[in-house]
Amino acid sequence: MNEKLWQGRFDQPTNKHVEEYTASIQVDKRLYRYDIEGSVAHCRMLAECGIISHEEASRIVEGLGEILREIERGQFAFDLSQEDIHMAIEQRLIQKIGEVGGKLHTARSRNDQVCLDMRLYLRDILHQVRELLNEVRKVLVDAADGNLDVVMPGYTHLQHAQPVLLSHHLMAYHEMFCRDDERFRDCLRRTEVLPLGSAALAGTTFPIDMEWTARYLGFPRVTGNSIDAVSDRDYLIEFNAASAILMMHISRMAEELILWSTTEFAFIEMSDAFCTGSSIMPQKKNPDVPELMRGKTARVFGNLMSLLALTKSLPLAYNRDLQEDKAPVFDTADTVIGTLRLLARLIPQITFKRERMERMAGEGFTLATDLADFLVRKGVPFRKAHHVVGQIVQHCIQHRKDLSDCGIDELRSFHKAFDQDVFLLLDMKSAINQRISTGGTAVSRVREAIGRARREMGHEATARKE
Repeated sequence: MNEKLWQGRFDQPTNKHVEEYTASIQVDKRLYRYDIEGSVAHCRMLAECGIISHEEASRIVEGLGEILREIERGQFAFDLSQEDIHMAIEQRLIQKIGEVGGKLHTARSRNDQVCLDMRLYLRDILHQVRELLNEVRKVLVDAADGNLDVVMPGYTHLQHAQPVLLSHHLMAYHEMFCRDDERFRDCLRRTEVLPLGSAALAGTTFPIDMEWTARYLGFPRVTGNSIDAVSDRDYLIEFNAASAILMMHISRMAEELILWSTTEFAFIEMSDAFCTGSSIMPQKKNPDVPELMRGKTARVFGNLMSLLALTKSLPLAYNRDLQEDKAPVFDTADTVIGTLRLLARLIPQITFKRERMERMAGEGFTLATDLADFLVRKGVPFRKAHHVVGQIVQHCIQHRKDLSDCGIDELRSFHKAFDQDVFLLLDMKSAINQRISTGGTAVSRVREAIGRARREMGHEATARKE
């Protein structure tokens, strides 16, 4: 049955090259489960509204179930002549149960049908992404909890700035991933909106019940405007935007893992299971996994730009251009899910070289700000204190010494406010625990952040189950 289901208007068959150019079946066939799920809901609604009989609906639903099993067993023959997954399934349904199969498309168009398929698909993807994000957050919190006593240099401009806890650094990424989860949660709310019933663009003359279909599919809302419903791709763009930000965060982490694994930093050792070797240099152990995470971020950025460019000049309502929305969405979903799944397994396999980190935390005059703060507490204006400590640092550089090597008389030669108490500040862990402001790097504050994160993840997990 190669004749198009819309062929009645045309005298000539579709040109072979046009058929090849316009077909999307090889891309959108992965929507088969969602297409059948949406068709079953639509069919049952038609019967509930008396538009088709319950007997006809039963035959259609049974036929759709058989087609689902055929596809999953690999017995369904996909062909370019079928154009897309919707036509492929409908053609097969008519083959199996006869003309009654043609009643399935009553009161709908491929325009609202594909929108429903993509919303059903994206709903599943968003749930998967959020589950995997929760796994990544959990292993990050575990890593922070297990390294609460490790001090490392904090950086600005990739220069030693101030000492921080490794746990504090790891929890910074946890904060990023929390924001990512919020974005995906918000995207889910705008995705779970039923468009089916909008038909081609103007709605339908049949007495359908969109709210019934929405309840059947678990959608909290229905669309408010049929023209917008069939042309809206905001939810796909929003998913790609949230994914681009997530991948940017992952790429930043990947960059640090790459740097930290170098001989120059030597902060971490990644498990051999997450690295590869060189075809020519036998000593090499390359951090290919984080490098690919960094690289795949570019693909997700590109997919977002593709969707924005695709939709930027489209007049209302549906245009065939929108057929091209699926490939970037599918690629982003695959990339994000694959990356999160691997990241959740990589993080626990990282060994942090605490002695090296702590040694480097003390280099580069990282306690200079603490020295300035000491003077401020003695009544010296901060700008004056900043200048004085800058002179002390310059003095230390010239004499190849560290701040802790300076004696009290030496410090007092720069300002009379220095006294013996200053040496209590020139201890690394003491300096860490002085930073007790909310969100600071003091052990007490980081321990609070870890506890809060565990509670929040527990509440979120409970909410998802409910």
